[in-house]
Amino acid sequence: MTTAHRDGPHPPAGTAPGAVVTLGETMALLTTPAQGRVTAGSALPVGIGGAESNVAIGLARLGVPATWISRVGDDALGTYVIREIRAEGVRVVAHRDDTAPTGLMLKELRGGLPRRVRYYRSGSAASHLSAADVDEAAVAAADVLHLTGITPALGPGPLAAVEHAIATARSSGTLVSFDVNYRATLWPRSEAAPVLARLASLADLLFAGPAEAALLLGTDEPRHEPADVETGAALARTLARLGPGTVVVKLGALGALALRHGETHRAPARPVTVVDAVGAGDAFVAGYLSGVVSGAPVADCLSTGNLLGAAVCAAPGDWEGLPTREELAARSDDEEVIR
Repeated sequence: MTTAHRDGPHPPAGTAPGAVVTLGETMALLTTPAQGRVTAGSALPVGIGGAESNVAIGLARLGVPATWISRVGDDALGTYVIREIRAEGVRVVAHRDDTAPTGLMLKELRGGLPRRVRYYRSGSAASHLSAADVDEAAVAAADVLHLTGITPALGPGPLAAVEHAIATARSSGTLVSFDVNYRATLWPRSEAAPVLARLASLADLLFAGPAEAALLLGTDEPRHEPADVETGAALARTLARLGPGTVVVKLGALGALALRHGETHRAPARPVTVVDAVGAGDAFVAGYLSGVVSGAPVADCLSTGNLLGAAVCAAPGDWEGLPTREELAARSDDEEVIR
C-alpha cells in the first residue's frame, strides 16, 4: 500500500545539534588470531559490537548527544559493555538482567582480515527487551530515534520495544530513522520481509542497501551492486512509496544517494584501503544523522556519512576508527602531513 510521504522534523541550518536515541543489542566481541585458528593458549581480544551503539558512539565522537537503550546480563561482560559505551560519552539506559547473559559475537579472521562474524545471542539479555525498557522521556525529547532491523529479529519482545519506541517518537514529533540492516543469520527472508517493510513504512528516514531494498519490495535479491547511480535512484523512488520522506540508498563503491522531497542527492565514495569493513554502514548512518540534527543540507549529510564509513573501513574494529569532529575536519582537508 502506498502511503503519504513523511519527513518528521528537520531543524533549520544553524541550530544546535540535538539528541539521538538508539535502541538495540550490544554484544561482547571476541576476535580470533590473524590466521583464524584458535589453539591452546590463543589470546582473543575482547571488544564490543552492536549496530545501534556503533551509531551512538559515532555521534558522540562528533559532539552529538546520544543515548543507547538496551539490556545486558548481570555479568562481567555486561559490565564491560556498559563501561565501554559510557566511556565514549554515550548516555546508557541498560537494565541488568540476572536471568540471561550478555550476548557474544566472534569475529573470525583469515589472513588477518575479517572473514565471518558468528553470533551467540539466542536467549541473551537483549532478546528479553520489551516495551517496558523504552525510556519514553528520552525518546520524546530527542531529535531523532534511530532503530535497525536487527532488534526485531531478536524476538517478539524486542519487536514490541521497537514498535513502542516508534509510537512514542511519532506522538512526540521525534524523527524516526530506520536502517534495514537485515541479518540472514537471525531470521529468514520470508519472516523478515513483512516485518521490516512495515517498520520502514513507519519511518521518516530510511537507510537501505540494494539487497535490503529488494527485501522490502519483495523482488529478487540482486547478485551485484548497481552498475550505475540511476538504478540506485530508481530504488529510492520505489522505496519512498512506502512512506518515508527521505530514503538513503547505500551503493558501495558508487557512494550513496538520498531522495528527499522528490529531489535526488548523491555523494561519491571516499577512496580507502579497506582493513575491516564491519561497522562501515553504522558509521555512515552516524555521519548522516550528525548532519540531520544540525540542519545540514542533504548532500553534506551524505558526504559526512561517506567520510565516517571510510574512516571505519581503514581501521580494525567495528567502531574504533570513528573520528572525532577535529579528526573529521582533518580528513576533509587535503593538507600535507604536519612534520
